[in-house]
Amino acid sequence: MPDLPVSELLDLDRRHVWHPYGPMPGRQEPLVVESASGVRLRLADGGGELVDGMSSWWSAIHGYNHPVLNDAVRGQLDRMSHVMFGGLTHEPAVGLAKRLVDMSPDGLEHVFLADSGSVSVEVAVKMCLQHWRSLGRPAKRRMLTWRGGYHGDTWQPMSVCDPEGGMHELWQGVLPQQVFADAPPAGFEAYDDESDVYAAHLRELIGRHADELAAVIVEPVVQGAGGMRFHSPAYLRVLREACDEHDVLLVFDEIATGFGRTGRLFAADHAGVTPDVMCVGKALTGGYLTMAATLCTARVADGISRGEVPVLAHGPTFMGNPLAAAVACASIDLLLGQDWQTEVKRIEAGLLGTLGEAAALPGVRDVRVLGAIGVVQLDHDVDMAAATRAATREGVWLRPFRDLIYTMPPFITGDDDVARIGRAVCAAAKEG
Repeated sequence: MPDLPVSELLDLDRRHVWHPYGPMPGRQEPLVVESASGVRLRLADGGGELVDGMSSWWSAIHGYNHPVLNDAVRGQLDRMSHVMFGGLTHEPAVGLAKRLVDMSPDGLEHVFLADSGSVSVEVAVKMCLQHWRSLGRPAKRRMLTWRGGYHGDTWQPMSVCDPEGGMHELWQGVLPQQVFADAPPAGFEAYDDESDVYAAHLRELIGRHADELAAVIVEPVVQGAGGMRFHSPAYLRVLREACDEHDVLLVFDEIATGFGRTGRLFAADHAGVTPDVMCVGKALTGGYLTMAATLCTARVADGISRGEVPVLAHGPTFMGNPLAAAVACASIDLLLGQDWQTEVKRIEAGLLGTLGEAAALPGVRDVRVLGAIGVVQLDHDVDMAAATRAATREGVWLRPFRDLIYTMPPFITGDDDVARIGRAVCAAAKEG
């Protein structure tokens, strides 16, 4: 298609393109991005530039148009863009699996490469169900999670999202019926008498349902799209102990938190806990191509291999895509080859300094920062249009939702741009 005038492009977009979480035809006019470099999105038709405060839904941790990642894609493209993974293998996929095993919590030894974060959760649930079925315990087929979570938009992930606030109320009564604990008490540092009561609640619920539970699945430390809530890592240790005691598997969904976002490589590292299964995605490829992975322990894999069907019954067409695997390897090497912890701490300090001003604004319920995550929570639903306009006037792209205005900037975001993002969040909170 030749270059179209922006007005014609937007008209075609409205009539034909179904955007995420949007109606058809669209009612809000999206901004047209012409190109991106560093932390800036260049808008079409002379619309200027915006600092990206979202890392393209938390994935572009190295920013855009990075020469190292560009070279990785170009080099792999010259060799092969794709080859089926059934009966074949290749260096990018093997190299990626080895990197993930080496950097993840001890004990996670096997890697299933998936197409997206949601699919990696589907695979994780299937692993757990098939593990118990293979061991002759098919009654262990339910999942336990806590409220406030979000795990994706495909079938099994929807069933373990918050049943009231997780965007999937439409499917109640159709989705598998899972077991829900109360949401964990808020606060990364918080652990007090209330926490002991909550820990007892988790232990009691897992014990009561142990005979029917295949696994517990949670987002460790940070609950993402379900509410951007932080909780104490101590609850991860409680879950690990209770799961071990009652013979239940433990799954961590690290799709949003993996690769340094919370200040540790994985949120599980805050607790020193290894899950039986772990999902990663988003920042895995540095935001270049869609890919995710489901890692598991030898215990889970061995259980599946003992069954009547001794294989994991899952095989996406584009599993182990060489282009995505090559850029994922380059992104991991780029991350680990620099002092990423200092950069994340620098962003954390900058967000703490700038978002603090939002606490005094009318309508602001809470302000919280952890690693390269900054959140302003309102006491009402955000006026999306007004909040977006306010942020773009400050030269920043944000994507608020529900009652939240938040940012997860790329790790390469400089101090001046972190300050600009902070001002934009405050402006959006004031207008939204």
